[in-house]
Amino acid sequence: MDVAIYQLDGKSARSVPLPGVFSGEYRTDLVRRGLLAEQSLSYQPQAHSVMAGIDTTAVYIGRYDASWRRGRHMGQAIRPRQALGGGAQGDVRRIPSATKGRRAHPHKLERKIVESINRKEYRRAVEAAIAGCAKPEVVKKNHRFKANSLPIVVDDAIEKVAKTKELMKVLGALGLLEDVERSHDPSIRKGLRRASRQRRWRRNVLIVAADAERIGRAGRNIPGLDVSRVSELTVGKLAPGANPRVTVWSVAALRELEHGLDGLRLGVEG
Repeated sequence: MDVAIYQLDGKSARSVPLPGVFSGEYRTDLVRRGLLAEQSLSYQPQAHSVMAGIDTTAVYIGRYDASWRRGRHMGQAIRPRQALGGGAQGDVRRIPSATKGRRAHPHKLERKIVESINRKEYRRAVEAAIAGCAKPEVVKKNHRFKANSLPIVVDDAIEKVAKTKELMKVLGALGLLEDVERSHDPSIRKGLRRASRQRRWRRNVLIVAADAERIGRAGRNIPGLDVSRVSELTVGKLAPGANPRVTVWSVAALRELEHGLDGLRLGVEG
């Protein structure tokens, strides 16, 4: 399977054969499995302090005997209470049913929140995401582009673009400017995050390069655009939300991809 190579001005120069991973099967279940395993690594463990609700001024003085101030002859429940001056009894503490007492079933650090996945299964999920990025009928569900075929392969000169203004011109020549500009209009998150005015940017275009140092600096100020090396590809970059995105590949990146994904630095250990 051959694909046309575009120059920076949007004109096609020649064609190049695609690696076999692009003609593979796109499996939504496998992509979603790898994505959920990735996202579980960013979960923050939650737990309460061991002494939360217990390290109080409460003293248990309700021993069952006839002594004074033990609670038996005071008309009050025998519970751990605050030790107040003058022999008075304060509020109940230390038990789950009491106000400001300990929590009945707190979060525990022992809980497993990371969803493990095998290395081979995760590599297959990345391959399925790459195959999905090469299918126009799948990508067009969430993106807008003018290219007749996917993936979009550009000459290695794109890796030397170091300015954001120049990169925007390249995206316009490739027919991706409309999809990129959709990300420039931020939407406010619903719910409590409105108080902090957080924004959510659409992740539309991904540029994969063998050397992403210069083009990475040019693309970091463009909302919705990501630049990645082949060795740093993840399911979340290729298919955020389990939806394959528009991907632009350099010729050098395709050569590196021909050797397979064995050298992929997996973010998920299985």
